[in-house]
Amino acid sequence: MKLAIVTAYPPSKVTLNEYAYHLVKSFRQSEKVTELILLTDVTPEGKDIHFTENGCKITVKESWKFNSYSNIINVTKAINQINPDAVLFNLQFMKFGDKKVAAALGLALPLICKIKQIPTIVLLHNILEQTDLASAGFTSNKFLQKAYNFIGTTLTKLILKADLVTVTMDKYVTTLEEKYKVNNVKMIPHGTFEIPEKPSHQLPKGPLKVMTFGKFGTYKKVEAMIEAVEKVRVTSGLDLEIVIAGTDNPNVPGYLKNVQEKYKNVPQITFTGYVEECEVAPLFKESAVVVFPYTSTTGSSGVLHQAGSYGKAVVMPNLGDLATLVEDEGYRGEFFQPESTDSLAVAIEAIVTNDAYRVQLEKANYKAATAFPMERITNMYLNEFENIIYNKQTSESIFTEPATI
Repeated sequence: MKLAIVTAYPPSKVTLNEYAYHLVKSFRQSEKVTELILLTDVTPEGKDIHFTENGCKITVKESWKFNSYSNIINVTKAINQINPDAVLFNLQFMKFGDKKVAAALGLALPLICKIKQIPTIVLLHNILEQTDLASAGFTSNKFLQKAYNFIGTTLTKLILKADLVTVTMDKYVTTLEEKYKVNNVKMIPHGTFEIPEKPSHQLPKGPLKVMTFGKFGTYKKVEAMIEAVEKVRVTSGLDLEIVIAGTDNPNVPGYLKNVQEKYKNVPQITFTGYVEECEVAPLFKESAVVVFPYTSTTGSSGVLHQAGSYGKAVVMPNLGDLATLVEDEGYRGEFFQPESTDSLAVAIEAIVTNDAYRVQLEKANYKAATAFPMERITNMYLNEFENIIYNKQTSESIFTEPATI
């Protein structure tokens, strides 16, 4: 199968690029895939496709730019040139831009593939029906929220024209089926990127690292975490280092720079900036606890799956999709009440002051992560593509075979 994947890809700063990297890493090792064609966003540096494992050929075509109105033309042109057997879209609603028209035009691409009779699956990481528009950085204006919901409903209808739309949580399937009266939605789990064998539960010497990872400024804000760690330093007497790994959310440029200035007098606080793929493993392995300082959620958490794969204890807000993931997939952690610094401090302290409890959480999360390795996830996608191709061929033969008497 010659498989095309439309996605952002490292070293891109556009959302979901890390997920695409691990999808590609797994797809290329399948015997069912003869070639991968990555239809990616344009980046100044070359794409990170140098894998150590053997695998199929990978071709990169930089076909789109964030916020470009010509993405729909350029990606369609690239698809025409490569003539793939199937296309997978790795999407969320602001994948192609944070400008409304640019984002909408990009999201019409699955419909174009469907019209061209190319087997098409859309992996949709979030749905607007389960997104707090104000917290996620879209808008807090009630009138504009209604407009966004109308636009979102229209775009979702376009996306649902694909042969199959996959989501990472069961409740998303229910929501889409009930609202849009469709039967082409299926849950395929997010999956775990890397699964090291038997992660060590020993921490490096020195301060205990309290780490958070992501794109910050909208519903992911680090002020409460910084202030919570300061409280724990006082109450526990422990030597704690705060590690803020990642960049600004594209909707809030300059956020982390302002935080850095605001808390410049706080000792032992590290802002890593963008984390290269090769730096992810050491970042997690050296951390005593991974914190999710979220005020809302917009989908299955890749960071939670990463934390699980490295056998890390986590501190999570007791809300939305994170709570659902814990229930559905078996992850464990300390919960806190969103917007409460005191609650967050109590949750962090419960882990960093109790090694036995920390290790217990680490083992539970590693077990949850190993249930869905990326190899299993990509096999699910390939099986779905084979079903779509078979059904198309069967329906075509029904209409082309001569009638018999």
